[in-house]
Formats: sequence, structure tokens, C-alpha cells
Amino acid sequence: MIGLIGKKIGMTQVFDDDGKVTPVTVLQVGPCKVIQRKFREKEGYDAIQLGFEPLKEKKANKSSLGHFKKHNSSPYRVVREFRLKQYRDIEEGEEFDVSMFIPNELVKIQGISKGKGFAGVMKRHNFGGFERSHGVHESFRGGGSIGQSATPSRVMKGKKMAGHMGTDRITLTNIKVVKIDVENNLLLVKGAVPGHRNSIVLLSKEL
Repeated sequence: MIGLIGKKIGMTQVFDDDGKVTPVTVLQVGPCKVIQRKFREKEGYDAIQLGFEPLKEKKANKSSLGHFKKHNSSPYRVVREFRLKQYRDIEEGEEFDVSMFIPNELVKIQGISKGKGFAGVMKRHNFGGFERSHGVHESFRGGGSIGQSATPSRVMKGKKMAGHMGTDRITLTNIKVVKIDVENNLLLVKGAVPGHRNSIVLLSKEL
């Protein structure tokens, strides 16, 4: 599997020749430079480490700056790793851009969903709440009983309760590539992509 690092720009829509409208998400994808090449013989697995969005040296910390200099690379703001199953002849210093994708191709996209703060069970888990009738004095939007009074006399792990909502890693598969703009490093994919504007996303495809 090989992929690229990108950034979510926003959403828009495109029209085909028949006038049919398709909602799309605009992603700025690449160019990404191969900072480090990991081998099964040394690290235990085959992978490439990619850098996205160049960073000034004065803004990089010493540990990351040492890593970049060790591999003869300039600093990058975002560094991610992709495992390799095929195409293992990639070397350090190579660059990949959006041209590696083709229209109508299906790709996998990973991103962090928007954070929504503390949320109750109705918003977070789609609970129905209590009925609004005479004689009901409980909280209408509460979660109700959360455990047994006898064995095991505790709240079971994984119980759906109120808490922090969002900022989850979301993986979308079989997302269709609608259009590619190689000159501006833009990729238009069908539908919505998790994350806020300017959030980092990972795109990958099977080889």
C-alpha cells in the first residue's frame, strides 16, 4: 500500500456532461518527499516515511531536525508513515504528487473527525430519552440506569454514556476520485471527508 499526505480545503460540487451534480471534497495532496525508507531486514517491516509541507529549520525541534539531517532532508511540518506491500524499490529523496491517482479510481482516506466537546447520550449515541408525560420527574435527556444492583455490581466496560464527542480517527474506503488538478496539487473526491478545514488526511491505494 502506498499513499500521500493531504490537507482538506473544503467542499464544492461539480457537474457532469448530463448536468448531474456531484458533491465533492477538495483536497490538497502532496507533493510528499520520502524522508526515510524502512526495510524488513533492519526495522522489521517495509515502509516509507513521507514529509508534507516544508518547515523552516528554526521552527523544528532539535530531535526532529536531527532526524531530517540524518536522512539528508529538509524539515517538514507533517510526517507520516505508509507500509509497503509492493513497489519496494522506492528510495529516499523521491517525491510523489497527486499524479499517482487517476480519475474514477477508488481510494482509502483517513482523517480525524471534528471535535464537538462534551455531549449527552442523545446526541452522542442517539438515545431516545424519556417520554414527556405526566408524573415523569426524571431528566428527559438522561441516560437512565447504567448498571446492575447485584452481580457484577459495577458499570460494564464500554457502556454508552455522556462524554467527549468527536476527534475520532475515521477511515473511509472505496472513495471515488472525481477530478485531478496536477498543476495545483488538488484532488476532488466524491462525498464528504472527516475533519475540519485545513485538517490533515491520509490517502492510500492498494498496488
